[in-house]
Amino acid sequence: MMLSAKGIKKSYDTLQILKGIDLEIAEAEVISIVGSSGAGKTTLLQILGTLDTPDAGNILIAGTDPFTLSSKKLAAFRNESIGFIFQFHQLLPEFTALENVIMPALIKGLNITDAKKEGLKLLDKIGLSERAEHKPSELSGGEQQRVAVCRSLINRPKVIFADEPSGNLDSQNSNELHNLFFQLRDEFKQTFVIVTHNESLANMTDRKLVMKDGLIIA
Repeated sequence: MMLSAKGIKKSYDTLQILKGIDLEIAEAEVISIVGSSGAGKTTLLQILGTLDTPDAGNILIAGTDPFTLSSKKLAAFRNESIGFIFQFHQLLPEFTALENVIMPALIKGLNITDAKKEGLKLLDKIGLSERAEHKPSELSGGEQQRVAVCRSLINRPKVIFADEPSGNLDSQNSNELHNLFFQLRDEFKQTFVIVTHNESLANMTDRKLVMKDGLIIA
């Protein structure tokens, strides 16, 4: 099992957001989480991705309980084992596409020569090697999001969490991005957990989990 979560609860002040989530995800599974706004999808994703802590319950990612680690070890675990893709790609505007891609590898301690070699391989795989030296402002929205996908892959993480990854893209770029997820799963045995309002993406995934009022109902 790549990821398991049991009894995950989370409240902010008196508002209970998650009311006891149980979840198991296998290696190389592509899971979508859907539901109306306020259902708790993003909160769940942030807790599974260790960006937020649960009030109750526990999580194992590839056999490790990240919330038992010191803050320094948790940061290293997150960098090496978890990838993130956000709706607004979060690329650093002053850096080139390649520099954005290799940032997590440099943080991990990989030397810059090897990091660039690995980054160029990933950019080549998605057809963007010719744009490696372009800054985000010189790339289309679809290209920027594919750069963000490469950045999420650079450390070969155990699992990638994506929050509305195609929410800012037109239908053609959305379809290309969705197909890319499945190519990466087939090639790298990559596990994806994707929060989305995009029904076509949700219906492509191995399992579609429906959230309502802080619970998984289907």
